[in-house]
Amino acid sequence: MPTETGDRAPAATPSLAPRRLNAGRFAAILLLFAGACGALSIDIVRTGFGLKGDEATYVAMALSAAYDGDLVYQVEDIARFYEVYEEGPSGIFLKTGAGDSVRFDRLYFGKAYVYSVVAAPFVRLFGLNGMFVLHVLLFAGMLFAAYAFVAARSRPGAALAYVLAFFGVSIVPVHAVFLSSDFFHVAAVTFAYFLWCYKEVAPPRDGPWGAFLRGPASDITAAVILGLITFSKPSHLFLIVPLLALAAHRRRFAHGAAIGIVFAAVTAGGFLSNAAISGEMNYQGGNRKIFYDTYPFERPEATFDTLGVSMTTNEIIVDEPSLARSAVLLAENVRYFAVGRHFGFLPFFFPGVVAVALFLLARGDRRPWQWAILGTAAFTAVGLAAYMPYTWSGGGGPPGNRYFLSIYPVVLFLTPRLASFTPAIAAFAGGTAFIAHVLINPFSAAKEPYLIAERGLLRVLPVELTMINDLPVSLDRKRSRITYDSEPALMLYLLDHNVHPSSLTEFWVNAERRGDVILRSPERLEAVTVTISSPVPNEATVGLGGDTATIALQPGVEATVTLRPRGVYSLQRWAYVLSVETTSGFIPKLGRLGSVDARYLGARVRLTPHVDGGV
Repeated sequence: MPTETGDRAPAATPSLAPRRLNAGRFAAILLLFAGACGALSIDIVRTGFGLKGDEATYVAMALSAAYDGDLVYQVEDIARFYEVYEEGPSGIFLKTGAGDSVRFDRLYFGKAYVYSVVAAPFVRLFGLNGMFVLHVLLFAGMLFAAYAFVAARSRPGAALAYVLAFFGVSIVPVHAVFLSSDFFHVAAVTFAYFLWCYKEVAPPRDGPWGAFLRGPASDITAAVILGLITFSKPSHLFLIVPLLALAAHRRRFAHGAAIGIVFAAVTAGGFLSNAAISGEMNYQGGNRKIFYDTYPFERPEATFDTLGVSMTTNEIIVDEPSLARSAVLLAENVRYFAVGRHFGFLPFFFPGVVAVALFLLARGDRRPWQWAILGTAAFTAVGLAAYMPYTWSGGGGPPGNRYFLSIYPVVLFLTPRLASFTPAIAAFAGGTAFIAHVLINPFSAAKEPYLIAERGLLRVLPVELTMINDLPVSLDRKRSRITYDSEPALMLYLLDHNVHPSSLTEFWVNAERRGDVILRSPERLEAVTVTISSPVPNEATVGLGGDTATIALQPGVEATVTLRPRGVYSLQRWAYVLSVETTSGFIPKLGRLGSVDARYLGARVRLTPHVDGGV
């Protein structure tokens, strides 16, 4: 069925289409073959460093759906989990049933089930490795769909290189090694927006598949996919808006109504199905807990009532009710969202920066539906920052912004015609400059995200002080929330391994490397006196909250400098970033009789905070 062209771009010449599709198909098949071989061969438990993030719940659900044909947590599920991981499901979310479904011999999973149910057939066929097989299949499909869209108006080589860069040198591959729903959401959004957008750029083509992609049925299918992932994660709600807006713009009101009705019905159907399973529509509501160390049904005395920590979300809660504080936090968070060291769009989604820049520069090649996409992505980002000012990255110290991860694919569809390889080269260069070291070993980055920003270009970016409890360093308990003996008492977060506490009142920094420390204070600090010493001639540069000083150090002589920092108020405390770097150092083992300390140390640091302006 022909589709209204309205504001569509002129179609490329049909004669080029087969060659373009062949390039994308070849790349997708190559990725599928290589990825499937790896997915089937890898030792998921050991190579993946055990459980990460929310994996426990999603893996347990997939195993239950695959082998029991249900989504109920019973004694068989805990036994099966131990068989696979040789440990319990640390971090699993469970809840009791509601109404007539309440039983004492079973519980229900406190997460959305869509991803796990899709993964279940693969788990049944290939064991736990089947979840990785699914991810490889999704990744190959994403690559092919993205290529088909970009290549419809661009040369095949440039399109393929650009698409490889868009997904390959972003943080997306790291989340592909998590056995949780986030990567599934990335793929689902890619497929949904491809089904909706492809007809806007596609050359004419016959056949049932071509007719489907160019007809209204593809929009309805996109609405079904978006409805499913909105049930799975409600932050996807606004992704339906561009589809409705374009239908309204073209006065296709009946078609727009059909899209909206299907989307609403599928989303509501997900919650109703959850009620059919557990007796409650909200999978995060009711009597819901998270469990560590000991789990229900592990032993006869291990029960839901006596274990776990309550993690119920029965109502919409605004993290910061004060409008004045919310405005200040939003201004900070917009900056952090753009260029933050741990969750910023620039470092972790750099190809998306290129896509937005290309769109804004392509004055003659921008369509209303693309403006709707850009506006929706921006609104979602700002909305998350405004609604959850202290945890807009997804919580738990993820690598990159986990909540925006599945919004990222829509940016691809802003891409205009590509006349050369330059955009792909720019995307590769920028993406690898920031996160090449992350992509080299995604399993390590997924398990220990606090190591990501210790080196490289990420260290020039600001630390997201509004997100203090969700920074990756919070996962490393030895280096976070360290009490510093001062008045007022400070709490230290050691952002890298260049800082080493030696007592409650002082710490050492490595030589010739910068050590970064977050200072948290219950009171606003007017000034901080930094006392620093080194056993060798040295020079130290000290920065705190925007104030910086350089100090010449004589061997064994303490020097002091007073800095007046700018801080960020977050979660009832003030936060500041302290940086210390020296030009020289010493190795205690080589110079001190009897010392076994082989570290290359630069200087010893002591802090004296001031809250009343007196120094």
